[in-house]
Amino acid sequence: MDAIALHILSPEGTLVKAEVSLVTLPGELSPFTVLPGHAALVTSLDKGDVRYIEAGEEKRIAILGGFAEVRDNTVTVCVEV
Repeated sequence: MDAIALHILSPEGTLVKAEVSLVTLPGELSPFTVLPGHAALVTSLDKGDVRYIEAGEEKRIAILGGFAEVRDNTVTVCVEV
């Protein structure tokens, strides 16, 4: 199974650096899920939870907003917490 490299960054520093199987992000229009092989995109994020599956366990981080870039099975998220 392919994995996604997830990097969640805030002004305070790196919050998450992990290999995950999926990431669900709070998009401004609606939440969306990124799976391995997802098309490249850059998007703004709304207030909500970033949810991800790491080693079979669901984890989440509440954010106030931010931006995300998806490219080459890497998701980089810059957020305010």
